[in-house]
Amino acid sequence: MTIDELIENFGLFDEWEDRYRYVIDLGRDLEPLDDRYHTDAFKVEGCMSQVWLVPLPAEDGRLRFAADSDSAIVKGLAAILLTAYSDHTPEEILNTDLEAIFTRIGLDQHLSPNRRNGFFSMVETIKASAKARVGAPS
Repeated sequence: MTIDELIENFGLFDEWEDRYRYVIDLGRDLEPLDDRYHTDAFKVEGCMSQVWLVPLPAEDGRLRFAADSDSAIVKGLAAILLTAYSDHTPEEILNTDLEAIFTRIGLDQHLSPNRRNGFFSMVETIKASAKARVGAPS
């Protein structure tokens, strides 16, 4: 799924309760994260829930990410981020305006401040991985 398809899917729901259920469903669809990644090395700081985010460099220089959380809604938010960032080059990741995507989906007005902070902690973790890969050999 592309980010445009995701945004379109959010537009199908009139009620925010339905959109939250969709976010949770997105999280359920994530590939299970191997237990070896449930460590402090991959834990995202700044989230109230436990969140693990793993960068997985691909041979073509693009980055892929895997994620998990002990919270269903946060796992769904991670799925949104994976849709926005996985399988992109580090440069594309650094140039993605997630705030605009966040606004188009409507999440900017429907997440608590704590969840919003955690969401953007995940974004910063992804961008740090991309920055570390800029200029690195593929």
